[in-house]
Amino acid sequence: MKVEVSEEMHEVCPEFVGACITSNIKNTEFSKELWEEIDALSQHYRDTLTTESVKTMTSIQATRRIYKLCGKDPSRYRPSGEALIRRVLQGKALYQIDTLVDLINLASMRYGYSIGAFDSDRFVGDTLKLGIGREGEPYEGIGRGMINIAGMPVYRDSEGGVGTPTSDHERTKVTLSTTKLTVLVNGYDGNEADVRATAEYILERLSKYCEATEAGYHIYHY
Repeated sequence: MKVEVSEEMHEVCPEFVGACITSNIKNTEFSKELWEEIDALSQHYRDTLTTESVKTMTSIQATRRIYKLCGKDPSRYRPSGEALIRRVLQGKALYQIDTLVDLINLASMRYGYSIGAFDSDRFVGDTLKLGIGREGEPYEGIGRGMINIAGMPVYRDSEGGVGTPTSDHERTKVTLSTTKLTVLVNGYDGNEADVRATAEYILERLSKYCEATEAGYHIYHY
């Protein structure tokens, strides 16, 4: 799968850098050890952050800025990295979905990036392109129904949108039957070192918790 950044996105965020991770995996319903990691990070954030200070994390700050530049209110349509951290700061537990989704949520919390996870077999075509959502563009967010993605960064395959920083699409979501995985790390802050660190963090945990094979990643930008 090729990943490209459109000219319209480059104009809004010329510093964008992303990582595309691919792997064969085995998903499971629950991992106790993974949730020990999630709980420990959640407590660390409760001890060190507030719902105001979380906005100063550079990865979150950059994603919020891009939402505004594209025409979206980041306080109404929160990027996933920020939404996850805010949830734990409010004393709420994260939703437990399955090992793979929980793992991606952990990485998104750890680094603040919005990270998309997709079942590679559900893509249409051989290219994903990062652009900006259009008025009236249909998009069914996972567990959200139809959402308005106008003015929101969006990855599209040959059939349409598959991922935004707020929610990925029902059509390409990972499930317990997913065996081929694609993960996209979105560095709107342009920090390639942190994007690489996030990708390597995910790969380590895919190996540990999801029996990853043939796993690797590449960096992409405009």
